[in-house]
Amino acid sequence: METRLEGVGTLLDQQEVRGAQIAVEVVALMASPVHSYDGNPQDGPLPDPRPVGRQSIEVRAGLGIVGDRYFGADVRRRTAVTLMDAASLDHVQEELHLTEPIDPLRTRRNITLRGYAMDRLAAGRGPGNDRRLGKQFSLDTGSGPVAFQALAPASPCAWMDVGLHPGAFQALRSRGGIRALPLSSGTVSIGAGQLQIFGS
Repeated sequence: METRLEGVGTLLDQQEVRGAQIAVEVVALMASPVHSYDGNPQDGPLPDPRPVGRQSIEVRAGLGIVGDRYFGADVRRRTAVTLMDAASLDHVQEELHLTEPIDPLRTRRNITLRGYAMDRLAAGRGPGNDRRLGKQFSLDTGSGPVAFQALAPASPCAWMDVGLHPGAFQALRSRGGIRALPLSSGTVSIGAGQLQIFGS
């Protein structure tokens, strides 16, 4: 539960202003040379040539994730990495009354972590419909921090009804994660990590 302070928002907001570290857990990493969710969802996904799950990924500043479909691609150069909160998949499971947890890899998001609502970091519209810039943040899973600039939301699409479960498209509205530009190079691994958010 967030504790609201008079005139200054929430305690978590104050942590963000100071760039405080937030404990998170990276639960899934995905990299694939294939854009599997392409074309008409009714035709089904394109097959991956090999398993997409990774124990670690190599991130390159301004380029994306080594071995991923968007690495160095001009069309996605500024939004080459996608990150998602695992709690969003918990929400889908609850909303759709599913008995089994959803495999995060099926979302095709590159980094799924637990411990922070990543959707909060995306660019969007603030009070008065003013444009709000996405936040800068870093993620350190033991090999040093990798910095990112959060940009647009990674909005869900109709493929979620195919890749996850019918109804997942609607259940993931405003919970699909974010697209981000890597600002520095480094390694992100499965396991415990520290998320650091900069700016108010």
